[in-house]
Parts: sequence; structure tokens; C-alpha cells
Amino acid sequence: MKARWTAAVLLVGMLAVCGSAFAHHGNVAYMDKTIDLKNATVTEFLWVNPHSFVKFDVTNDKGEVEHWACEAGSPSALTPRGWTKNSIKPGDTIAITLFQAKNGNKVGRLAKILTSDGRELHDSQNRDTQTAPAAPAGGTGNSY
Repeated sequence: MKARWTAAVLLVGMLAVCGSAFAHHGNVAYMDKTIDLKNATVTEFLWVNPHSFVKFDVTNDKGEVEHWACEAGSPSALTPRGWTKNSIKPGDTIAITLFQAKNGNKVGRLAKILTSDGRELHDSQNRDTQTAPAAPAGGTGNSY
């Protein structure tokens, strides 16, 4: 009986500790279509796990500066796609395509970046630049 109790406690303990390893947020927080933001100025690039982040400013149609943040894959997932910790730097001007948050906040999931010298940097996920996998084919994206 004592062995069963010990085994049960160990099993529950392992599940409690390891259960979070299977919990990943996915892309449910983001819209199905991309938006394009041009003439964005990088303010910070965080080359960190579990997600890299690009922070940037964009001037909207009213002439107001908006502060954005965009998540991308981990450094180990971006490296095979040609990224380095120096791929973009504060002050760089970029065009960025992203899946914006559904709640309208100025955050998103990266689709691609076009640098001022013509390099195209894609996120680590296999998503095209117009629609997310769950969206119908042939989306047109939005322009900002």
C-alpha cells in the first residue's frame, strides 16, 4: 500500500512539474491576415529565448508615432533562416509584415522584415505573408 501511495505522489508531482512543458500559447491571439508597416524605425531587437522581439516605431496617418512590438521565433529557430543577433539594430529603417493582435494592441507575430539594404528576413514559422494557416487561401492582407 505504501508503495502505491509513493508511486501516486511521484506521478502527480511529475505531472505538475512537467505539465507546463506542453503548454504553449500558439498563434490564437493574432489575426488571420497580415498588415504591412512601412518606414518603421527599430528601437530594440531582443535576441532571446523563447522568442526574439523587434520593437519599432511607426508614424500613422495622423502623424502620430506608434510604438509597436513584434514576436518572432527563438534564436535557434531563426538562425537557419539567415538571422543573427545583428540582423537588425536600433535606428534601422525596415518594412515589416506581421499578424496583429486580435485585441487591436500594437503587438503582433512576425511574418517578414525587409531591411533598407534589401534583405528579406522571415520568421521561423511556415506561414505565408498573407494569411495564417487557418485562414482561407487568397487573403489580401492590410496596408497601413
